[in-house]
Amino acid sequence: MNAALPLDPIETASPEELRALQLERLRWSVRHAYENSPVYRRKFDEAGVHPDDIKTLADLGRFPFTTKKDLRDNYPFGMFAVPGDQISRIHASSGTTGKPTVVGYTARDISNWADLVARSIRAAGARRGDKIHISYGYGLFTGGLGAHYGAERAGLTVIPFGGGQTEKQVQLIQDFKPDIIMVTPSYMLSIADEFEKQGLDPAASSLRIGIFGAEPWTDDMRAAIEKRMGITAVDIYGLSEVMGPGVASECAETKDGPTIWEDHFYPEIINPETGEVLPDGEFGELVFTSLSKEALPIIRYRTRDLTRLLPGTARPMRRMEKITGRSDDMMIVRGVNVFPSQIEELLLKQPALAPHYQILLSKDGPLDCLTVRVEPNPTVRADPVALEAARTALGYDIKALIGVTAKIDLLGVNGIERSVGKARRVIDERARG
Repeated sequence: MNAALPLDPIETASPEELRALQLERLRWSVRHAYENSPVYRRKFDEAGVHPDDIKTLADLGRFPFTTKKDLRDNYPFGMFAVPGDQISRIHASSGTTGKPTVVGYTARDISNWADLVARSIRAAGARRGDKIHISYGYGLFTGGLGAHYGAERAGLTVIPFGGGQTEKQVQLIQDFKPDIIMVTPSYMLSIADEFEKQGLDPAASSLRIGIFGAEPWTDDMRAAIEKRMGITAVDIYGLSEVMGPGVASECAETKDGPTIWEDHFYPEIINPETGEVLPDGEFGELVFTSLSKEALPIIRYRTRDLTRLLPGTARPMRRMEKITGRSDDMMIVRGVNVFPSQIEELLLKQPALAPHYQILLSKDGPLDCLTVRVEPNPTVRADPVALEAARTALGYDIKALIGVTAKIDLLGVNGIERSVGKARRVIDERARG
């Protein structure tokens, strides 16, 4: 058996050593932002704070938040803190609503990013000699290149496939026999579907580990993927504004939520309504401050992801509870707060139905209407009576456990549009009325 890859020294440091490093880097990052980014200088001055105010880690709570709006208002390069000739690479969000958020990286930023993705891949259980199949999209999206450079830094053999061409993905997985795949969980399901369409057992493939990110997914979804693919599935977390994939990642030995790489990113949890910093263990919105980024330092960035901070287990650094929802994913249906992950969890309890779904929000006069589009599970031989029973049961569970009435629209096999990137789970047509 190939040997496990060694840990970085900071992964076994004491809490005291880690906090001392964080404070040193936090002071540098806040000062770097203030002295080199006019946007941050203005924000700090307006808030009446100065880098010299950082005496302890808790002092960060006095500083203003950064939001996606800040990046869009200063599009494209207005928040960069180094001259243009020091920018080695530019990435951007998909920009499906309004202008994309643009991020830049110096050569050192790229190197640190590669180190952290390599650390994440090692945490997932990678071994020397492993081959890794990357199905994240390449280009302006941070997933593909972030995973690629990290896998190379970890010393793995990289198969840089990218997204799409699902039939060919399966062919090359069969031919090249990779040990690891990095992909969105929703597209992993599409790959599994293609295995079965070709008459192949996905659990019999060479894959041993799946590293999944870029969209929220539940532990029920993890269990379903692990059973179907015969792999260990771990969660990698990141967002382009903070760096990209590799801000945090689960450890294979515990699979109890992503460990935050706290030597490079300082996390806070805040009350999303008031902005108050909450103690570890309290549920709220995740906020990140970069501790080492040069091109685009990010100070107290509101991610909109909802989670809580938990003590370290496999590593001394803190974990965050697995993210299954975002504050901007929350739907309000007839006064009830609903998250797509709640519906996903109930759908996965119906084996006759496939794990693919889409939520349609519409209006019937002044009233909200919730429709959940589902499809049969082709791997389960369910007759029309069983499918109708599953459809009825899902509607009952949504009403009983979430508190809203939902119409369940049962489509045909492959009736839900497949996505090679982040799945489009919610279509809200209410504003069109």
